[in-house]
Amino acid sequence: MNVNAIAPGYFYTDLTEPLLTHPEHSARILGRIPMGRTGQIEDLAGLVVFLASPASDYITGQVIYVDGGWTAW
Repeated sequence: MNVNAIAPGYFYTDLTEPLLTHPEHSARILGRIPMGRTGQIEDLAGLVVFLASPASDYITGQVIYVDGGWTAW
């Protein structure tokens, strides 16, 4: 059995739009992301396909962060 998780950072969605379009909040968030941008939903696609494929059959119990480097600080 495989049990893995994807832990996304700040992604631009309808829910986060008010926060990410506010100049002060956006500057503070983007200043902490080494890649200098928020995630786009497309940034998750490759990982989702990988985890759903047989290529990940021997990976279990992992949390994979997709956050532009936020947690690397």
